[in-house]
Amino acid sequence: MEIIYFEELESTQKYLCEKIKNNEININTAIIANKQTNGIGSRENSWQSKEGNLHFSFCLKMDDLSKDLPLASCSIYFAFLMKEILSEYGSKIWLKWPNDFYIDDKKIGGLMSSKINDFLVVGLGLNLVYAPCKAQVLDINIDTTELLKEYFVSIQKKQSWKNIFSKYMLEFEKSRKFFIHYDGKLLSLDNALLYKDGSILLDNKRIYSLR
Repeated sequence: MEIIYFEELESTQKYLCEKIKNNEININTAIIANKQTNGIGSRENSWQSKEGNLHFSFCLKMDDLSKDLPLASCSIYFAFLMKEILSEYGSKIWLKWPNDFYIDDKKIGGLMSSKINDFLVVGLGLNLVYAPCKAQVLDINIDTTELLKEYFVSIQKKQSWKNIFSKYMLEFEKSRKFFIHYDGKLLSLDNALLYKDGSILLDNKRIYSLR
């Protein structure tokens, strides 16, 4: 994977998506910015961040994904890979369905994924030194260079979705006391049924990863 560093970008996700759409990127690539001025968060909202937090995006050819990975569950898959690494360093981080990073009941970051041309594009943000109101920062100090190195190595191992899901289905229970926004409604996850492809049955509807 080619890794490109920037001191400042409006959004690593917007930058990478634009380059792919313009056919200026044709190999697996990661874009990392020390400072991001207008990141993308949940439901197309702006992700508030400051210098010192972690913001990066990467793209992978669809053929380079784990063969059993459902496209609709890519957000869970890649978020859980990051969660596992941070847990090994001692963090109490957990993954709220489908792609939000939490410490206890406070959000500390998130991940989003989408398919563009022959690429899966993933953007990830973590609060390391700054958190907006009602959010929180990561509960450990960590070297981001080493973290990203371990994360990209983990991606290259192409762990099976079956293996990731077997661990995530246990962690999903923590999500039950939370809510999600769906179709203009705020829905409780308390009675959600989790399917093997990472989707849930809620309010008599099959709901897939929201972003």
